[in-house]
Amino acid sequence: MQKTKIKRRLPSFVRWIFWALLVQFILVNISAAFYAYKLTHFYTDPSLRTYKPSPNIFAKTWKLFTGPKLPRSIVREIPSFPFDTVKLKAKNGITIDAWYSKADSFSKGTVILFHGITANKSSVLHEAYEFRYWHYNVMLVDFRGHGNSESNKTTIGIKEPEEVKLSYDYVISKGDKNIFLYGSSLGAVVVAKSIAEYGLPVSGVILEMPFLSLQTYMKGRARMVGFPPQPFAFLTTLWVGIENGFNGFSHQTTRYVKKIDCPVLMQWGAYDSFVLRDETMKVYDAISSKNKKLVIYEQAAHQSFVQNDPLKWRTEVESFLNNAGK
Repeated sequence: MQKTKIKRRLPSFVRWIFWALLVQFILVNISAAFYAYKLTHFYTDPSLRTYKPSPNIFAKTWKLFTGPKLPRSIVREIPSFPFDTVKLKAKNGITIDAWYSKADSFSKGTVILFHGITANKSSVLHEAYEFRYWHYNVMLVDFRGHGNSESNKTTIGIKEPEEVKLSYDYVISKGDKNIFLYGSSLGAVVVAKSIAEYGLPVSGVILEMPFLSLQTYMKGRARMVGFPPQPFAFLTTLWVGIENGFNGFSHQTTRYVKKIDCPVLMQWGAYDSFVLRDETMKVYDAISSKNKKLVIYEQAAHQSFVQNDPLKWRTEVESFLNNAGK
């Protein structure tokens, strides 16, 4: 009799577990979808820049569930050197804002600089000053949704290669021929993808801190906020793709660098907790160019290396430019 009761209870108990797991699965996916949307959109609400966590437990829980709003980056610094503001038009009609500056005297070539996510072209001004000191023209570009460019959205590197192509074409139209591409973090991934996608015949590329894939980028964000990397990274990558009409899991830097055959200088900081060492080595090993070099900054994190170790950065980059431009 007792055994019969247990048998009757078991199916209802299993059904309860099933429904509990199903509800949890649905809630996790809803949260991932919220996060995916927030991570690809920027907001101009001034309160975001003076945000203070609410003491209300329900407000905290809701914010954790739906994800944080990212403030749109603002250009707060302009170059001290003469420059022209350039407006480039993307296929979808949005305007891309850039600065173009000729070298003070003779020009050795042009370096086009691309920033990281949530930053803008003013964040690579320190590097631009160095390139100009070495007699290179420079062009600094705001990705869509960043700085003075239009849109409030990023695709985290999927569609941004169009900005690289537009900038490259502009520089070509100015008569420049010895062209280098410099990218920091997201900018490095976009530079690699633009070469793979458009086959740009550049003299060389400088890739600083590129992430391995969209999923490892999401793992990095999870580490930043104290989340377990999985299933957050997997689900957020899935929903970023669904919401933006592409396969997020195919967004892999290793795929793009396999098509780079020009000289490559890749740089990374040993204290970088956002892009890890093994991820960096996988990207570097996948670069097809035989003329490549990896430089590690032992005291740097995910940051500007020219500000972290100016002497080392100047030595490595100037040597690369001189050798690649021959």
